[in-house]
Amino acid sequence: MKWRGWLFSVAGLLVFCAFCAAGAAMAADVLAGACIYRFDDTFMKGVRRSMVLEMKKLGGELEVVDSQNQQSVQDGQVSALINKGVKVLIVNPVDRTMAASAVEKARAVGLPIVFINREPSAEVLESYDRVWYVGAHAEDSGRLSGELIVEYFKNHPEADRNRDGKIQYVMLRGEEGHQDAILRTEFSVRAMKDGGFEVEELGCDTANWDRAQGAERMKGFITSVGLDRIEAILANNDNMALGAINALRAEGYNLGDAARYIPVVGVDAIALALEAMGKGTLLGTVLNDARNLGAAVVRAAFAAAQGRAVDKETVGYEVTDGKYIWIPYMKVTAENYKRFM
Repeated sequence: MKWRGWLFSVAGLLVFCAFCAAGAAMAADVLAGACIYRFDDTFMKGVRRSMVLEMKKLGGELEVVDSQNQQSVQDGQVSALINKGVKVLIVNPVDRTMAASAVEKARAVGLPIVFINREPSAEVLESYDRVWYVGAHAEDSGRLSGELIVEYFKNHPEADRNRDGKIQYVMLRGEEGHQDAILRTEFSVRAMKDGGFEVEELGCDTANWDRAQGAERMKGFITSVGLDRIEAILANNDNMALGAINALRAEGYNLGDAARYIPVVGVDAIALALEAMGKGTLLGTVLNDARNLGAAVVRAAFAAAQGRAVDKETVGYEVTDGKYIWIPYMKVTAENYKRFM
């Protein structure tokens, strides 16, 4: 009878191997095409790196293209990826108000499409049953940014230089019309008020997420407002915050002298921002979780390409209203920043 057991064992092994081979074949069949609005965006570099690693882990293929911050280029790339035979599209829109065009192209051939980091309108997401969005609640990042300033002022009464009980601040905004820029600006100011402070905006300007533009806008504030009046600087992302710090340092501020220090906060927790926190030039930032954002969008796309449900089991996060996958933000302070380096 032993030979029967041996045969059953061999048969079981063959079935198992066939199952594994089928799984590998299914994974190998998944070719995803991803359009990133611009490759030189610091935050999206981290997201892209995470996407590539996650797809490699899953056993599929990922082709990523640079839309060069031009909507017309991205439109052509979406069409080219579809013609190439991708099984799913991932789109980080150049212009989120134009997302409907990508959805229409995907729907025409029955392809699933997952948007990332720039949220299309609810109408666009509801227009097709195979479209999802992976991102973060921008209002949370704004609230946490404002709270960092509140905590600093409560712990350092001397930060209120003119002793008027108000926080006099300047704001560096991201891209004009971008929902993250709008909400981070609004909710950071609201958080300062909710923290018990009156606030006075001395200046607010758009710097398009860019470090050089952040430095230039900060120089403009220094000229028009005067450093002696500015008590806090809020930036919608770390690149602009670092640009502001460069402008401050050129004026002898944020170099280690407590009397010549202005608290600056950003969003993203990029490597250079964490280094700046270690040096004491940046007060704090908010983790915009590039690693988990990139991993989640690939898991969602991979599941959709295989015809499986896009849900917590396949993505690792709750899928709200069957459409939205939210990655939480986290406050980064002098006490915990080393965890993220």
